[in-house]
Parts: sequence; structure tokens; C-alpha cells
Amino acid sequence: MTALSRPFAEGFARDWLAAWNDRDIERILAHYSEDIIFHSPRIAKVLGNEAASVFGKQALRDYWTKALGAAPQLFFELDEVLIGSDALTILYTNHRDELVAETFVFGPEGKVVRSIAVYR
Repeated sequence: MTALSRPFAEGFARDWLAAWNDRDIERILAHYSEDIIFHSPRIAKVLGNEAASVFGKQALRDYWTKALGAAPQLFFELDEVLIGSDALTILYTNHRDELVAETFVFGPEGKVVRSIAVYR
């Protein structure tokens, strides 16, 4: 994939947040490659283990399905979109009024191959 453009990054951010706010797991997952690696400090709490990462789209589907079930009030509000060469970071505020930064690294097919979520 070539360097990311501002229109691509903003379009990705809008669609990604809308998919989450609509609670549409398939639309959320459409942004990710089959071999996605996702990092988040929330994984261990949701899954009830010590995992810090989820590997693969099916494992991510399982994790997010469980997480969505536990957070019926989930809502994300876009604050900012930051652009890198093959990555972008979305700054957003969640339903718990936490500032969240999520970085997405894109593979050659334009799908996210690695994502890292961090919280204030």
C-alpha cells in the first residue's frame, strides 16, 4: 500500500467509528486482514485471562462479540485522526468518557494487519 492520504484516513475513521456505534461486528471486521494482531489492555479483562493480544480475525470476532455483549452502552466519538506512512491513529472518546488512541497499521491490500489500542 502506498502512503496514506488524509481522505483515506478520515474515511476509514468515520466508517470504523460508525460500524462500532452501529454495533455491526461484520462491518467492523471488514477493516481487518485475516492475520490481524490486535493489542489492548482490555483483552485480559474481557476474556478473563492474562492475554494482551488477539491473533487472527476469528479470535478477534470472538473477543469483540463478547466485549460488545458486555457493553450495551458502547459509543465512540471522534476527536482526531493522525496520519503516518502506512499507519493512522484515531483519537476518540468512548462511552466511559475515556480518551482512547487506536493505531492501525495497513498491509499491502489496504486492510489492517496490526492494531494497538491505548487508554488514558
